[in-house]
Amino acid sequence: MSHTPVRRLIASAALCAMLAGFSAAIAAGFDLPTKRADLSEADLKRVADVARPTADFSKAEQYEAMQAGAATSINPVTEDSFSHISANIPFEEEQQFRLGNALFRKLWVSAPSSTQASDGLGPLFNARSCMSCHVNDGRGKPPEGGPSATSMLLRLARAAKTAEEEKAIAQADVVNFPDPVYGHQLQDLAVPGLAAEGKMAISYSEEPVTLGDGETVSLRRPSYTVENPAYGPLDPATTISPRVASAMIGLGLIEAIPEADILAHADPDDADGDGISGKAAIVRDHRSGKIALGRFGWKAQNATVRDQSADAFANDIGISTPDQPNAQGDCTKAEEKCLDMPTGVQKRLGVEEAPGPILDLVTFYSENLAVPARRKASFPETLRGKRIFYETGCISCHVPKFVTRRDTPDKAQSFQLIWPYSDFLLHDMGDGLADGQQVGLASGREWRTPPLWGIGLTRTVSGHSFFLHDGRARDLTEAILWHGGEAEKARNAFSSLSKEDREALITFLESL
Repeated sequence: MSHTPVRRLIASAALCAMLAGFSAAIAAGFDLPTKRADLSEADLKRVADVARPTADFSKAEQYEAMQAGAATSINPVTEDSFSHISANIPFEEEQQFRLGNALFRKLWVSAPSSTQASDGLGPLFNARSCMSCHVNDGRGKPPEGGPSATSMLLRLARAAKTAEEEKAIAQADVVNFPDPVYGHQLQDLAVPGLAAEGKMAISYSEEPVTLGDGETVSLRRPSYTVENPAYGPLDPATTISPRVASAMIGLGLIEAIPEADILAHADPDDADGDGISGKAAIVRDHRSGKIALGRFGWKAQNATVRDQSADAFANDIGISTPDQPNAQGDCTKAEEKCLDMPTGVQKRLGVEEAPGPILDLVTFYSENLAVPARRKASFPETLRGKRIFYETGCISCHVPKFVTRRDTPDKAQSFQLIWPYSDFLLHDMGDGLADGQQVGLASGREWRTPPLWGIGLTRTVSGHSFFLHDGRARDLTEAILWHGGEAEKARNAFSSLSKEDREALITFLESL
């Protein structure tokens, strides 16, 4: 992968081709830093040396087990392993974390209600609380025949139809366009007196894959439809994209990675010819309106933890915040009864259902959930799997480590060596994982590389082992075998390994 500094990333040919006709609009004013401004030249060299991937697999690297630096949790492994406070948080900030935790768990109710500080739910919604989706602050899953799909939803969107709409996407004013009736996502729940929009239906077909040593693995290919749409059919141009909730750990540290260090891994034109063309997601910060690097969400559509939190309040729960002040949530003009339902705005409490202090506290909580320490990082089988992971090319996208900024607003995230195993860039993952839904600069085949830290504790924390953006993979082997596009070479390398080497690579992943 190229480490050449990116001079004008947005003017690259690949991005211009994707949004043909608007190369000038993309390039104009979209420069992002190509060099860290928080370090001296000597420190820049030190950081480059520390962040360089190792070639020595005879032992664990220094500090490798503490994969979130001083913020790493060393608490015993339990179902609460993703719910601990960052270990280096000052005592005086613990109260903010605990208040944020309470608000993250808070069950919102429909308006009007006697509990005026808690009403405003919906009117259309997918969950009553943040914790409903992120159970134990962990990973969501498909419903698997159960009564609830709370931790999984369907995003609804269409691509640009006009030159004006294309320009809006090119300038990062919008990421896409909602269904004219159902809005940005399908809400399968509603307050009393209002019909929910419909239900997500999933069917699977099994597809056998034969590995290099003759072993056969069955992959399940999902198909998604909307059952019983209450307000008529979806627009023919609307695409549906399933998304499971992501784990909440380490988010503040991800935000603290300097833009320049992420952009250093971008190679949108594949200038080095390795088949990997990581591309930066360019978005607007919800609060400031300024251009920023997207790094949160399955398609990196949000720049900050606060953006991600405000988006979830608005679309998942239907709660307005200062950053997204619409008290009707995702109701559209076509859903007139929804727009007429009462809201939870209490003027004596503020002009939003969740005033600024609530969003601040939930954001602080989300930024400071600790990443658990590695398990068995120095064990021979783990080290063997690590070597295979590196040698098969997985680190071309799952970049092992970064050093966070010195000048972070929160000192707990300052100048930490972290091991997220992600480049936080967009990659074409092939037809198999394509959802056909454009999100900003991300095409219908592109996804952000998800961080891998904590992945080995998924079953412990979340009670399942479903992976990828829609939970189709039932274990890590299936998840790897779904990789295509830019990741096909690494996927084929994994497929051709002996069973013992494949198991060693999985052992390494389970140690993260």
